[in-house]
Amino acid sequence: MIKLYDNGVYLLNGTEIVEDTGNVQVPLSKEEAARNTMAYGILNAHNTSGNMQNLQIKFDKLTSHDITFVGIIQTARASGLQKFPIPYVLTNCHNSLCAVGGTINEDDHMFGLTCAKKYGGVYVPPHQAVIHQYAREMLAGGGKMILGSDSHTRYGALGTMAMGEGGPELVKQLLNKTYDIKMPGVIAIYLDGEPMKGVGPQDVALAIIGAVFKNGYVNNKVMEFVGPGVKKLSADFRIGIDVMTTETTCLSSIWTTDEKIEEFYEIHGRSGDYKELNPGACTYYDGCVYVNLSEIKPMIAMPFHPSNVYTIDEVNANLKDILHDVEQKALVSLDGAVEYSLQDKIRDGKLYVEQGIIAGCAGGGFENICAAADIIKGHNIGSDAFTFSVYPASMPVYMELVKNGAAADLMEAGTVVKTAFCGPCFGAGDTPANNAFSIRHTTRNFPNREGSKLQSGQISSVALMDARSIAATAANKGYLTSATDLDVEYKGQKYHFDSNIYANRVFDSHGVADPDVEIQFGPNIKDWPEMSALPENLIVKVVSEIHDPVTTTDELIPSGETSSYRSNPLGLAEFALSRKDPAYVGRAKEVQKAQKAIEAGTCPLDALEELKPVMATIQKTYPEVGEGNIGVGSTIFAVKPGDGSAREQAASCQKVLGGWANIAIEYATKRYRSNLINWGMLPFLTDADHEHLPFKNGDYIFVPDVRKAVEEKADVIKAYVVGDDLDEINLRLGDLTDAERQIILDGCLINYYKAEM
Repeated sequence: MIKLYDNGVYLLNGTEIVEDTGNVQVPLSKEEAARNTMAYGILNAHNTSGNMQNLQIKFDKLTSHDITFVGIIQTARASGLQKFPIPYVLTNCHNSLCAVGGTINEDDHMFGLTCAKKYGGVYVPPHQAVIHQYAREMLAGGGKMILGSDSHTRYGALGTMAMGEGGPELVKQLLNKTYDIKMPGVIAIYLDGEPMKGVGPQDVALAIIGAVFKNGYVNNKVMEFVGPGVKKLSADFRIGIDVMTTETTCLSSIWTTDEKIEEFYEIHGRSGDYKELNPGACTYYDGCVYVNLSEIKPMIAMPFHPSNVYTIDEVNANLKDILHDVEQKALVSLDGAVEYSLQDKIRDGKLYVEQGIIAGCAGGGFENICAAADIIKGHNIGSDAFTFSVYPASMPVYMELVKNGAAADLMEAGTVVKTAFCGPCFGAGDTPANNAFSIRHTTRNFPNREGSKLQSGQISSVALMDARSIAATAANKGYLTSATDLDVEYKGQKYHFDSNIYANRVFDSHGVADPDVEIQFGPNIKDWPEMSALPENLIVKVVSEIHDPVTTTDELIPSGETSSYRSNPLGLAEFALSRKDPAYVGRAKEVQKAQKAIEAGTCPLDALEELKPVMATIQKTYPEVGEGNIGVGSTIFAVKPGDGSAREQAASCQKVLGGWANIAIEYATKRYRSNLINWGMLPFLTDADHEHLPFKNGDYIFVPDVRKAVEEKADVIKAYVVGDDLDEINLRLGDLTDAERQIILDGCLINYYKAEM
C-alpha cells in the first residue's frame, strides 16, 4: 500500500523511480536534478536572497482567521504598519457562534472590517467560508505562494505553495520583511493506481500520515505529489489529501497540475490563475513515499492522534484488542487525570459511536458532502444517541448542495446541515457528551481538542474518518461501517460556483487603503504588554515538566472556549497548559514577580523569597552577577513540543507569564520553534535522556553570559542547575539566522521592529 524509500530517488519523465544507491546512471548530477522539482522552481521565484541555500521569501498573499488576525495586526501596528503591502484576507470562521466570558465575537469582526478598510485588505464575514476554502476559491494561483496564520494553510493541489506559520511571520510580511529558512528537503509522494469505490481523500491522507509521522520522514520538508495516480483524482479529492499533509509535520506541499485543476480555476472564474506544473524530465528527491491508491482501504485514526491509524476492517475484526490498545496509549496522553475506557462502546460485537461530523477545510468540500448524501439517501440516523452534523466549507458550496438536492437528502435522514464554521475542529461546536465517541472528517483528534475538560473530569474521544464512511456509519445508525461495505450509486454531480455570494457580501478594498478610517476596538481587545530585552545573565525556574512523546499546541494553550480571550494576551494566558498542567500558570506568575521587580527597579529577592538561596549559591562562583545584569523567569521542559496548530499563542502566553525559554529534546514543527523565537524565547535543546534529566520541575537553572552566547553564536551554552552547588549542564540553541538572534536579544519581534523605527 505504502512504501518509504531508504535513499533519495530520481524521477524520470514523471513516472520512473530510480533509487539513488550510489551508482545509478542518470542524465543529470544530483545537484542539477534537485533544481528540477516544482518546489525549487516556486521557491526560487520568490526568494530575494540570491542564495538558494538560505532563502528569504516574499509571499504573494496572506490569510488569517479571527483567532489570530487581531494579535497579528496589533503587533504590526506596534511595529509601524501603514498599509497592507500585499493582499491580506481576514476570515471569520472560528468564533462566529458564541463566546464565553471574553471577547464578544462581533468586536473582533468589526476590528477586522475596519482594519481591512484602513490598511487595504479583504474581509470575509462570518458563515461565508472557512479560511482555506475561501483561499482555494479566491486566492490560490499556479506557481504562487501564500502564507497563513493557520497550520492547515495548504493549497498545493492547486499549484500554490502555501505555509502555515505563527502570527509574527505574517507580521514580517506586512512590514515588507522576509520569511527566512534554509532550503528545505523535497520528498516525492508518488501516487499510483486509482482509489476503489467508497474510498475518499481522508482515507488516503490518513494512510500517508500513519506511514510518515512517527519516523519524521517528511518533517519540515516539502511534499511533492507526482505520479500517474494524480490524474485519477478529482480536484476536490486532491484538495482533501493536501490539507491533511500538515499532520505529517511537513513544511509545505505542491502537486503536478493538469486539466482537472485548470477546470477548477475555470469554474471559479479565474482561468488566468491556472499554471501547468510538472517536475523536470530528470528530478532528484531527498526521499520518496510510494502510494498505491488501489490498495487504500477506508481508514480510521483512533484517539488521540491522526497517526494512530487502522483500516476500519481491522478495527471491526479486532475490536476489543484495538480499543484496549487505545486505552493504554491514552494513559500517557491523559496522565491518569480521568478514567478512560472504550469497552462500553462495544454493542453486540460492533463499535457504536455517538456522533458523526463532516466539517471544515478537510471534510466540508462539495464532493465529500455529495457522496455522503448519496450514501445516506433512503436511510436515517435513527432516534438513539447518534447525531450527525455537516458543515459545508463555504456558502457557495452550501448553495449548490441546496440546488442539487444533496442538502435535502441529508436533512431528511436526520442530518443537521450548518453553516461554514471551524468549531468542531477546535472545540467550539458539537462538543460530544462526556465519554462519548465521535467520528469526524476534520483535521485533528488531539486529547480534549473537541472541547472536553480534563480538569473538570471530562473526556470524550474523536476518531478521524472520511466523509463516506461516516455517512455509512450514520446510515447504519451509529455502528461503525466502512463505505466500501455498501452498494451505493454515486451521482458524481457537477459543481457550479456562484460568484455573486462573495461579490454581494465580502468587503474587498482591492488594495486601496483609507488611512482616515478609525479602527473599531472592543473593550477586551488589549495591546501587548511591554517585554524586556534578553539580560546578560538569566535565571529560569522549571515550572512544568512534560514527558509525553509529543506535546501539541492545543495542550500548550487549549482552543475552544479559551479563544474567547484571543484578543486579550494576559486574559488568554490564564489558560496556558490548563488541561495538561493546571498548576503551570500559578507557578509561572510566582516566578514572574522577580522579573517585574527588576523592571520596576526594586529588589527581586524581596519579591520572591525562594530566590534568595538561589542567588547566594550563584554568587559564590559568580559574585559579579546581580543588580543590572540579571533576568528571572520560567521555562518548561517537553520532549517534543509544538505539534499541531500554528497559533502563536502557544508561545506568547508563556512569554506574557514571564517565560524566557523552552527546553526540549526536539521541536515537533518549525512553526512552533519560530513562534518561540519571535516572542523572544530561547528554544533550548538538550541531549539528555528525558527519563534521566539533570533537572526537574521546580529546579532553578542559571545561564551565565547568555546574551553574549547568543551574540557570539555559541554552539553549546553552559548552564547550571542550582542546588547547594552549581551542577553544570549543556544546552544548545540550534540554527538561528542573524535576524532571529537579534529578535531574541531584543526580547521579541515588536521590540526588534521598534529598534528599526
